[in-house]
Amino acid sequence: MSSEKYGRTFHYPFSPGTSSDDRINDTYWEDLRQVETLVHTEKLDGENNCLSRHGVFARSHAAPTTSPWTATLRTFWAQVRRELGDLEIFLENLYAVHSIEYRALPHHFFVFAVRERGRWLSWEEVVFYAGLIDLPTVPVIAAGPVPTDRQAFESGIAALVQGPGAFAAHDARNGAPCTMEGIVSRNAAGFEAADFGHNVFKWVRRGHVTTGEHWTRHWKRARLKWEGGADVDID
Repeated sequence: MSSEKYGRTFHYPFSPGTSSDDRINDTYWEDLRQVETLVHTEKLDGENNCLSRHGVFARSHAAPTTSPWTATLRTFWAQVRRELGDLEIFLENLYAVHSIEYRALPHHFFVFAVRERGRWLSWEEVVFYAGLIDLPTVPVIAAGPVPTDRQAFESGIAALVQGPGAFAAHDARNGAPCTMEGIVSRNAAGFEAADFGHNVFKWVRRGHVTTGEHWTRHWKRARLKWEGGADVDID
């Protein structure tokens, strides 16, 4: 059983971490003029996974995923799948370490969006449904009305992303402390799936991806901050 995958999030035009195949929203400021409240969340360095009544999906929704780093998530899904109905719960799966290793990780799975019958639900609803299945949401960095001054807004975004994030980000290659990967800004209100590109935006740091082509062969599990053994997965 397939489902519709999560759309490509457009970069802010001042996002330094773009590549040749990334999409950029050059008219983002006009889009923001239509937004009452904007929520900025930390962009976590994980895999985009979706929980629906049909299974657990990775970025491609052609078929449910069977990757080893989703084994625990698939076990969790089996416990909650009857509660999902028409909901599609999108989350960052941090079970495997990618380019960032988090030294203060309280959980492996963080909800960032919920879709229901072709509509993206409001942030308030995202928080509600994440709590209903006992999962945390991605960290909120800031929220509020969009400033009227574009230059001030862009400067504010640049300032927000200079910290290590909520979970003590470290470079997975050398263990050195690093800044967060970036932020995702979204309209706090709900919106239709067709309007996704006008309501969700991201800023990503330059040169963020450091994993190589053999990452899937040599991946390692991310440790949680309070665990004392090798088998603590979801709690």
